[in-house]
Amino acid sequence: MLFIYGRGVFVCSRKGRPILWGEHKKALALILMIMMLTLGSCCIAQANNVATQTVTYFIADINELSNLAPVTLTINTATAGAMPVPATDSSTTYSITAIGLLKKKITARIDTAMPPDLTLKVKLQAPNSWATSLGDVALSTIAKDVVRDIRIVINKSVGITYTLSPVGSTPPAPTSGARTVTFTLMDQ
Repeated sequence: MLFIYGRGVFVCSRKGRPILWGEHKKALALILMIMMLTLGSCCIAQANNVATQTVTYFIADINELSNLAPVTLTINTATAGAMPVPATDSSTTYSITAIGLLKKKITARIDTAMPPDLTLKVKLQAPNSWATSLGDVALSTIAKDVVRDIRIVINKSVGITYTLSPVGSTPPAPTSGARTVTFTLMDQ
């Protein structure tokens, strides 16, 4: 332990007697230098081997829906005395990637209204076990839900079924046309 007393500096010895600085100057200087180097290198080593960096991440809400090959529906059969048999097609599928915190749904609509004596329906299979298909949905120019309660999902080749049916008790007149069906994947 160092003490400053008057004009001189003293160091306590083991026996508790003061020893004049001048007598042990070299030994004390060496001890102090070793202590400073040890403490200094310890602090330097700690300062140089630790670094921090903040990494910010974000997973965006992803809504991807794709399809779709063209479909042709032809009503060309009937039982005598009965309305024509509806035409169905299950040859197309859709693929979906939906990632987000909220449940999703798929809606469907057509670009132009159907003739009054025909209805076009669509049925989408649910893309996973917790989603709900709403079955055959008659399409109109107003978007209607076709699948609900979609949670995080990635799925390919999910089935689509279209049905073209006569409406009412009068058979439809021979006609042809095309409708564009728009599917939208959105928050529920």
